[in-house]
Amino acid sequence: MYMLVLGIILALLKYLEIGPVAAWSWWWVLSPFGLTLLWWGWADSTGYTKRKAMEKIEQRKQDRINKHKESMGMRPRKPR
Repeated sequence: MYMLVLGIILALLKYLEIGPVAAWSWWWVLSPFGLTLLWWGWADSTGYTKRKAMEKIEQRKQDRINKHKESMGMRPRKPR
């Protein structure tokens, strides 16, 4: 996501001809977009994105269970 934001900022600076970015080649300015596409392709093909989403769901589930246990006066278990 950071590379996408960087690409947008560099493209705006190049288009508006601001600072030293105005003298750069368009290939250098647009390279963060290519890197972003490579990252997203790799993350999706290896399952990284799905794994992170599942970890987030499991953490929410555990937090909800712990909250309910605390409200009933029980102590949540420590992770092993």
